[in-house]
Amino acid sequence: MVKRKRRRPAMRQPRQSSDPVTPGDVSVMRSVPEDIARPDYAADGVPILQAPANLIKDDAELARMRIAGAAARRVLREVAAEITSGVTTDHLDAVCHEACIAEGGYPSPLNYNGYPKSLCTSVNEIICHGIPDSRALREGDIINCDVTIFLNGVHGDHSETFAVGQIDQRSEELIRTTRECLYLGIGAVRSGGIVSDIGKAIQGHAEDAGFGVVREFIGHGVGEVFHHQPNIPHYYEPSARFQFEPGMTFTIEPMITIGSPRANLWDDGWTAATADLSRTAQFEHTVLVREDGVEILTVEEQEAQPFLSNADPHTWPSTIPLNQSGFRT
Repeated sequence: MVKRKRRRPAMRQPRQSSDPVTPGDVSVMRSVPEDIARPDYAADGVPILQAPANLIKDDAELARMRIAGAAARRVLREVAAEITSGVTTDHLDAVCHEACIAEGGYPSPLNYNGYPKSLCTSVNEIICHGIPDSRALREGDIINCDVTIFLNGVHGDHSETFAVGQIDQRSEELIRTTRECLYLGIGAVRSGGIVSDIGKAIQGHAEDAGFGVVREFIGHGVGEVFHHQPNIPHYYEPSARFQFEPGMTFTIEPMITIGSPRANLWDDGWTAATADLSRTAQFEHTVLVREDGVEILTVEEQEAQPFLSNADPHTWPSTIPLNQSGFRT
């Protein structure tokens, strides 16, 4: 082990916790009040509703999706406010669960194909679908919190990656670049455009910064059904020729890695980690294709942008207050 020089607390350098994430104890599945409308899989864990034949949403469904998207944004803010060293991911799950209920909604992940929790918490090398448990967050960790709420019969799906206290420089660069990848991917969406435009924008930016792009998990259509067409790869796939039309809604959720982008699945059947245990980050919005561009649905009204191009990053929506470097103050 390399010895480190002792420093005064004020001079302490950001660090990267080095121990691999290991599973903790998972608490019992939380209950949802009977008066909360729930998706078809809530009781037995099996999704029944099929993807719609027509992927174009009507105005009434889009109005509901804006409401669900704004609710997902508020729930994520409540979760983010609790992130600090010593807090367990199970506590974050409890915050998410209660916040969804307070919004009048059902936490979409709960019992989806048997998933046992209301939130996905992916720490350090966990790419996605980390199950909240008794593990406490540590100074120097990074964590993605993925919130989806079922409200008024539709799903709002939104996630961001957060720093736990001070983190090392490469982890900061990873978070910043992944956030940039999200908005560059969104900016590539247009009516008449094709899916591969998104992956091209994301992969180019990530690899130019020296990062990898995960292939095993992708974005997806969303609405009354949690996951449906179109599939949205976040890497350049020339054969992804699906063409966008106004009224289509889907998620863009790039997963970017410091090292290998290959994934290994834990025995729980959900938790996906990088093969080399290098750190990974993810950001996600639900978006709508419009005649005049693309609309982000997982924002609140005061943040809404009817058209997003490759604009000044300072205009991009942010869940938490940002300082000049793009991280929590």
